[in-house]
Amino acid sequence: MLTLVSPAGPSNSTCGYCSPPGVRSAEKTFAQKCGLVGLQMSVTVYKQLIDRGFRRSGKFRRTWCYLPNLPKSCCPLYTIRLDVSEFKLSKSKRKLVNRWNKFILGGKQPTEKEFVLTTTIHAAENDSQSSDHKFEVILEPASYSDDKFKLFCKYQEIIHHDPKNTPSSFRRFLVETPLRPSPIPYTTTQTSHLPEKYGSYHQLYKCDGVLIAVAVLDILPGCVSSVYFFYDPDWDKHSLGKLSALREAALAAEIHAAGAPEQPYLYMGYYVHSCVKMRYKADYLPSYLADPDTFEWFPIDSVCIPLLEKYRYACFSDPAKSTNEDPRQVAAEERQIPPELLSEVNAVTSIEKGVVRVVPVTKHPIWEEEEDRLALTACIAGMGNELAKEVILYLE
Repeated sequence: MLTLVSPAGPSNSTCGYCSPPGVRSAEKTFAQKCGLVGLQMSVTVYKQLIDRGFRRSGKFRRTWCYLPNLPKSCCPLYTIRLDVSEFKLSKSKRKLVNRWNKFILGGKQPTEKEFVLTTTIHAAENDSQSSDHKFEVILEPASYSDDKFKLFCKYQEIIHHDPKNTPSSFRRFLVETPLRPSPIPYTTTQTSHLPEKYGSYHQLYKCDGVLIAVAVLDILPGCVSSVYFFYDPDWDKHSLGKLSALREAALAAEIHAAGAPEQPYLYMGYYVHSCVKMRYKADYLPSYLADPDTFEWFPIDSVCIPLLEKYRYACFSDPAKSTNEDPRQVAAEERQIPPELLSEVNAVTSIEKGVVRVVPVTKHPIWEEEEDRLALTACIAGMGNELAKEVILYLE
């Protein structure tokens, strides 16, 4: 399947992690190396993008995929993933699951000899008349509903003090997706409760028929990627966000156990060490951060956090590159793209009756404009040599 993206160059915006809402400050800067508008994207290509530090958001026109510039940001964002196959729950997380099950089941505990995440996490999902509550978890392709929108508005207003939400902004943010579904190659038949295809999903949590939380997920080859989570603030005491993270880890493990071939991971978005509220992700072990230079994975507890405690920006593959320098003083990156690579990166010249015609990007008229050429170079460098050859650039 063709992956069609519209590229954009470097940009800066106000940091959302250390700046108060609505406050702009030249000292609090989030920098982007580049961005891509995803018009159409295969799940395999998007998985490769997030492995290189990209992340998708629907806040702008269509779906925006952005690559943070870590050295030039006040709060560097590192891609984090949890190895689900080796995930060991802490005592506090086991207590959290058991406490939720006890709440739903009316004080009864499920009859299990030992705590196994993929079974214990489902214990509260039942239709028993003897339970205090009926709890349902529904995984469905990303879609709009009035119930979801009402819950989202309540969450945004109370938790994020954002009353300006509309159905169209909700759709753009959490429903619309460039990912094109493709079948998951299960090798067993015990998959009725699992998704049939890779793609973008909403995982709904209902108690007594009322929607109380929604997890927005991308299910990709080898991982479940958390996009967003919102819930009813009236249920805050139940730590639904933590419960959802455990369910997402269990989902990745179950997809793998059903025969999906890739090693299972839960991608938890970005780890932001400079933001105390984001450090909870380090409690899920074993987790790894992607190196901003080589994109190799390094253990968060033994390698990454010790460096992040010392430096504003840390390079795990080469600690000598770590720095406490003011991000505004960090020199701009020099991007050298080999000419032979540029000859293999294609750009659209026309789309007629389903036929896409392309030329090498250097042959496209936009390449003659210096500003556009710099933006294209930034995106090609951000994607890397092999991935840049897999996508088709749509230049407007």
